[in-house]
Amino acid sequence: MSHLGASRGDAKSTLRIRVLQTDPQLGDVTGNLERLESQIAECRDVDLVVTPELATHGYHLGDLPDSAPLSRHDARLARLGSHGPTVVVGFVEQNLHLVHNAAAVLGPETLGVQRKLYLPTYWRWEERKHFTPGTELERHDVAGVRLSVIICNDLWQPVVPWLAVHAGAEVLVVPVNSVVSAVGSDTAKVWETILLHAALTLQCYVVFVNRVGTESGSTFWGGSRVISPEGEVLEQLDDEPGEFTVDLDLERLRRLRREWPLLSESRAEFVTSAAGNLAKGIS
Repeated sequence: MSHLGASRGDAKSTLRIRVLQTDPQLGDVTGNLERLESQIAECRDVDLVVTPELATHGYHLGDLPDSAPLSRHDARLARLGSHGPTVVVGFVEQNLHLVHNAAAVLGPETLGVQRKLYLPTYWRWEERKHFTPGTELERHDVAGVRLSVIICNDLWQPVVPWLAVHAGAEVLVVPVNSVVSAVGSDTAKVWETILLHAALTLQCYVVFVNRVGTESGSTFWGGSRVISPEGEVLEQLDDEPGEFTVDLDLERLRRLRREWPLLSESRAEFVTSAAGNLAKGIS
């Protein structure tokens, strides 16, 4: 677990977030970046702007002759973080000879990258064919608020949000590309359950940002929302491009964690021991 960024003085009591639910065009990296920058430039009154997974590239990279990955230091990415707020933007990252499904955390003083840890490769998903999984779970300090970025399928692995919160995260930012489908149950309903479970059991705000539109025969259902640590949906979008602003009350969150200290014991030594035993059994 790595910590990036620096808190600006005392912990902040409110974090203002702008959610951008977009419809990126597959392979139109320049156009997608330009449209994102135009939207972000209008968000100067917020602390954090969040975009969907792979917002700069589109999802079905196997339909392209070249995925056109970007370096984390690409000037076009940097410009997204030059307008005031910190920006979380999903992109295809070129890291030396490796390519990752990643989210950049961009701002005047910060440059962090979270790489997707669990890459689905079954049914219509082929991410292992295009990406190398990440190996670190980062924590970022944005305007004095601690957050972690958990990309799509990583939230379906209970250990990932658990680790993020026990490393200090107060906000989980979840950029996704989720299509209309069924995984035992309707995928949108499963997401609703997973998001609510994370918010309630880990006592955190959850910022879920899905994309919309149709690409390579897949329809993305949107439904971007922000959920409070009490399980309240503070704002939510439908299946069309859209955006909203919401204020997260961090003092409310911190008071809840004091009154109901569900996170007071991580039992990290037990988890480490159990994980070691599991690894031995698998090997």
